[in-house]
Amino acid sequence: MSAVSAAASRRAGRRELAGARRIVRETLSYLLLIIVTVIVVTPVAWILLVSLRTQAEYTSYPIRFLPSSAHWENYYRAVFEYAFLPKAWNTLQIAVPSTILTVLSSALAGFGFARHRAPLRNLMFILVLSMLMVPRMVTIIPTFMLFAKLRLTNTYWPWILWGLTGSSYHIFLFRQFFAAIPKDLEDAAEVDGCGRFRIFWQIFMPNSAPVIATAAIFHFQWVWGDWVNPQIFLTAAKTTLSVFLQSAYQDPKGFPLDTLRLAAVAVYITPMLVVFFVAQRYIIQGIVTTGIKG
Repeated sequence: MSAVSAAASRRAGRRELAGARRIVRETLSYLLLIIVTVIVVTPVAWILLVSLRTQAEYTSYPIRFLPSSAHWENYYRAVFEYAFLPKAWNTLQIAVPSTILTVLSSALAGFGFARHRAPLRNLMFILVLSMLMVPRMVTIIPTFMLFAKLRLTNTYWPWILWGLTGSSYHIFLFRQFFAAIPKDLEDAAEVDGCGRFRIFWQIFMPNSAPVIATAAIFHFQWVWGDWVNPQIFLTAAKTTLSVFLQSAYQDPKGFPLDTLRLAAVAVYITPMLVVFFVAQRYIIQGIVTTGIKG
């Protein structure tokens, strides 16, 4: 009986030790998540708080975390007293067509890599993936020289042409997603007389909502927040919001109006935050399902 009691005591001790370790691990995990959340949220919170101050209060010392009173008129002034809306329209003229074309061309390429048997298919797919490792700064100068010779600078045509060529990352997403779709659907469509494009358009695309949403949101967010390409390819009259926000908000003497600029920044980032939180389920599903089959 003593041996049995000792064994039971050891098992109970091991269970208690395992439970204590689990509690410690969970506590440390939650603590780490809280720290990361604070680091990520603090800049956004600071933007919102500063945008509600007056310029004099913002430049005063000592620094106060909360404004003395909320000046919501900063948002009205930032949007309607400056060229915010025209620049937003410029950005939409670039982002929407570019996103549509990029998603469609990337889906077509991904469908070809996933479903078509062709010589050197895998090698070509590796070449497409290798483009992910090429920094943008390496190609932007020759790209500018090419578009300058074609007289396409200061137009929105570069974004249209980039959209037609697709995106290496999105091609990878679509290829992985299409490769996981059962072959039976494709075989049944071929028996019914569907051609390759009809199979792509009526079978694969309707069943690919998660990866379509993921690719569209990622690309739209990239174009909406891009600063380098508009700065290089567009003049001030046709530039986008990201470039406009850099130097637009100044008083008549040329001094920056930081509170108005941060109010404009808050309006600028709001659509992307809303889209991300609304569609995050599709983003997660699209990312997860693209790794099912290689």
